[in-house]
Amino acid sequence: MTYIDLNSDLGEGFGPWAMGDDAKMLSIVTSANVACGGHASDPETMFRTLELARDNGVAVGAHPGFNDREGFGRRVIPMSPAEIGRMCAAQIGALIGIAPQVGIPVTYVKPHGALGNLAARDRDVADAIIMAVQKVDPKLAILAISGTQSEQAARAADAPVFSEIFADR
Repeated sequence: MTYIDLNSDLGEGFGPWAMGDDAKMLSIVTSANVACGGHASDPETMFRTLELARDNGVAVGAHPGFNDREGFGRRVIPMSPAEIGRMCAAQIGALIGIAPQVGIPVTYVKPHGALGNLAARDRDVADAIIMAVQKVDPKLAILAISGTQSEQAARAADAPVFSEIFADR
């Protein structure tokens, strides 16, 4: 049996500013990459998004990104791989800290935007992210773009990994 997961980036508002219709999206997706404070989001946005995901039976993953709110995480911020790993660990930890308040587990990690694209082509960055994720929680899966350095790094580290394709690309 083949299983297709319909996935979306959500929880990307900040304070009073909404980004998209999370409630409507969470009624149709099966998993949600929840922004965790880098490119977007804040504790209340994370909380509300996790509540909606829980109420709709949607799996949630942490969606760390470069600390680039102005550019919505679409610009590479110069950092060493070790700094990128620590940045990811902090953001993943933020979402994992909110999740028990809602009663939903965080089950995977999907780097956002420029961070995800950088990790897809740069093995050192991919390895740093995988290592950081495993130190936070070795049970967290990696959602990686299929055939990239991220996927290869996760498999080499024996991390749980899901291969992602984009239906619109």
